[in-house]
Amino acid sequence: MPDWSYHSIFKPILFRLPSKIARDLTLQTMGGLSRMPGGTFVIKTMGHFEQSTLLQDDIAGVPISCPIGLSGALDPEGTAHKAFAQLGIGFIELGPVTVREVRCDAPIECVPAQEAIVYPNGYANAGADALAERLRKGTGHRLPHFVRLRAMPGSTPREALLQQQELLEKLAPCAAGFYIDGLAEGWPPDEAWAYLTEVRQLAAAAGKPALLYVPPQLPEGMLRELTAQLASWSGVVVGEALREEGSHRIRVGGGVVLSAQLSLVRRLRAAGAATIVAAGAASQPQDALELLAAGANSVQLHSGLVYAGPGLPKRMNEAILYERIRETEEPEPPSFWANWGWMSLLGIAMMIGGVLAWLIASTSVLLPYDETFLGVSRSVINRFNGHIIHFMSHDRITLAGTMISLGIFYYQLATHGLRFGLHWARTALLASCTVGFSSFFLYLGYGYFDPLHAIAAAVLLPMLLLTLRGLKDYPSRKPPGLRNDAVWRRAQWGQCCFVVLGFGLGIGGLIIAFVGITQVFVPTDLAYLGVTAQMLADWNEHLIPLIAHDRAGFGGALFSLAVAIAGSALWGVNQGESWLWWTFLWGGIPGFTAGLLVHFHIGYTDFIHLLPVYIAVLLYGFGLYLMYPYLVRRAGKGAELPVSARQAEEPF
Repeated sequence: MPDWSYHSIFKPILFRLPSKIARDLTLQTMGGLSRMPGGTFVIKTMGHFEQSTLLQDDIAGVPISCPIGLSGALDPEGTAHKAFAQLGIGFIELGPVTVREVRCDAPIECVPAQEAIVYPNGYANAGADALAERLRKGTGHRLPHFVRLRAMPGSTPREALLQQQELLEKLAPCAAGFYIDGLAEGWPPDEAWAYLTEVRQLAAAAGKPALLYVPPQLPEGMLRELTAQLASWSGVVVGEALREEGSHRIRVGGGVVLSAQLSLVRRLRAAGAATIVAAGAASQPQDALELLAAGANSVQLHSGLVYAGPGLPKRMNEAILYERIRETEEPEPPSFWANWGWMSLLGIAMMIGGVLAWLIASTSVLLPYDETFLGVSRSVINRFNGHIIHFMSHDRITLAGTMISLGIFYYQLATHGLRFGLHWARTALLASCTVGFSSFFLYLGYGYFDPLHAIAAAVLLPMLLLTLRGLKDYPSRKPPGLRNDAVWRRAQWGQCCFVVLGFGLGIGGLIIAFVGITQVFVPTDLAYLGVTAQMLADWNEHLIPLIAHDRAGFGGALFSLAVAIAGSALWGVNQGESWLWWTFLWGGIPGFTAGLLVHFHIGYTDFIHLLPVYIAVLLYGFGLYLMYPYLVRRAGKGAELPVSARQAEEPF
């Protein structure tokens, strides 16, 4: 459920369902996919977040792969934790957890105008025994867990202390650390601090770091006491929720909570807090950067994932990574002949080959060795059936247009992607090339060996192999998008168009290749030709193998192009990447032009046959229109950085 599908398809549906059904459906779908064979690979493929060592950090001495965590209340049963672990999450909070189950069947409320979530009971959880059992069975991931401990509703400090002893005994073996909650229970301040001190000591005796869980808004007196006791704690978690007076209802997220968190984080950092975790208020990359610039070490996500989508951790990590590297010296790009230049040449060769193939297919159509294989000349074929040469021309021109489009994609991905170490561009290129070169063997499906295709493959394959030498990945140096604004949301629809286009072309390529090496023709083909396949075979036994070779070759090339389009759309749509928009534009024109013009030129205009092409053109046009402001207009404008410099000048 990446952002492009979440915002365009799933979110409008989910927000119309009852909250519990929507949450259960989402989490169970994600969790179910992650537990299927190959499920985590699918999730990684859709999100394509590559962890960088530059994002590694720690929370109170516990190593984390990145500073973005997951709130416990978002997925209290851990249904989709294995899936979330693939999306750029570095650690997971569990809880709040109490010694016994606290059940609440009242509905959860969404407040879209404020991007907040209201929970009817902030204590609700399945209890310590259920959590311990779940952890003993295994979670399917290796992310560290921080367990948030809380007293049962209405407990006195003494009762709560006994409960915490039990919780620590049950959960310490499975926890990386603990969040100790107690400042929001309504106890007298001196009793609350005494209770917290004893629980901290119990956690220390268990060998686990203890972080104090602090509500985002505290009375001034308790804040002064908090700053005085910071040195004795492993760190502080600035809470995610505001509690409604006189009830257990809590409001998570929204601008009020974020503002309160920023103020408290600055004050705690100034007071010398060792580690600060800002929980649950960030809903866009800009929020995370501001919290980190204010002094937080890490950020936990909650309501932001609901409103911004599952791609939020990746976007935040990319923004943090850019902030960490933007002042460092940029690595020197490799020389043209080191690796990426060979892929550029491969792309140019594909374009030249496509142009030549187009010229041949629009004139003589058949090459001399084609006529030798058939044993008859073009004129003889025309006397038998005037549509056969036109039909073969239609196959070969569409292949030529696809080759030109593929060459444009290869050249652009090499020049703007491989050259600068973009991992996603390398993945898209290698996947597409692997498919393309493998499809050469489809030509042999009906026993026809095309020497020209074999020579082309022999020339191009060394270029691919030379491309693989010494490739290195580097973080992008372009400012990332930081806000969930209208331009970004519009781009999600455009990205959805191109992802659907890529997958649609891929399915089409597979079908064409499969038909090409099996039955060769579809009913509309035979209707255009005005003959049956048996009549063609009876007239010349080599004619169908030759046509099958063309069809299989076109299907393989189309599938290869679809992989390049889908990979670029899935992973490359980032703010200001204007080159990618131009790649989509110029890369689509030859393929669509060839596919449409040749059909009208030869009179093969069956509506059902051309319907997939019409749909593809619509997706192509709408996708370009919707992504233009995000990719092109924002190119070079940069993000609202440096956040650190701006925040450093703000008063506490």
